[in-house]
Amino acid sequence: MISGTIKSGDWKGEKHVPVIEYEREGDLIRVEVSVGKEVPHPNTVEHHIAWIELYFQPEGSNFPVMIGRVAFTGHDDPMTEPRAVFFFRTSRKGKLQALSYCNLHGLWENEVELE
Repeated sequence: MISGTIKSGDWKGEKHVPVIEYEREGDLIRVEVSVGKEVPHPNTVEHHIAWIELYFQPEGSNFPVMIGRVAFTGHDDPMTEPRAVFFFRTSRKGKLQALSYCNLHGLWENEVELE
């Protein structure tokens, strides 16, 4: 169980905030979520991003839908980086919400509007 406050911030100055970038082609949505875009995040056994989750909250709904979760289990591997790509289909507008979990600094969030 994860306890504590969910933190957010400006991803250009904080290495823990998930960065959300998306492309829409008709109703196909491709979303890339990364942690450490501007300020690289360590990937060691002692300090790492454990997972990233992506949610979509359709406009007019109070309930986000989980799109997916990626767990990062290969620490101390220079080929591993906290980045995940998700695909889903919707014609609706809404909000993309991402969570990332750092084993030392807890839970972080970010959101962007899906047009």
